[in-house]
Amino acid sequence: MGSRKKIEKNRGRRFCNRGSIKKYRGKGNRGGKGFSGTKKHNKSWVNRFCPEHIGKPRGFVPKNKKEITVINIGEIEKLAKGKEIDLGKLGYDKVLGKGRISKALTVKAYTFSRKAQEKIESAGGKVVAEFVPGEEVTGETPKETGEIAEDTEEDSGETEEKN
Repeated sequence: MGSRKKIEKNRGRRFCNRGSIKKYRGKGNRGGKGFSGTKKHNKSWVNRFCPEHIGKPRGFVPKNKKEITVINIGEIEKLAKGKEIDLGKLGYDKVLGKGRISKALTVKAYTFSRKAQEKIESAGGKVVAEFVPGEEVTGETPKETGEIAEDTEEDSGETEEKN
């Protein structure tokens, strides 16, 4: 077997194999302070340790995003003190169908998953949802229905009669 050469880290040596110490004495050797040179000679360091420093944030971030707090059916039975529970007051938005329910409960929430709704009703309970998927919300304004137009005609007629 051949002998292996010991790896030496140059610790404890005066010049650490740099030659003259004069070359490594001043500020010109440092490459700048902080994030200077991150687009030039320190680019590999930035890519490795803080890649988010260069460039824009990636992806689309909606400004009006609402976090939906969910609860599973298995946890509802533990929270219910009577035969009725209002999850909106407890801070939950949606009920999901993981777990089992044995009591007949009336559950009020903003919305339910299909499985959660089936499980509550099969246990003899009742589902009261504020938002039902599939139903169309009519956002008609009074202007579209013609209510405003009729009111303005009546008002204009009254002022003419008085004159």
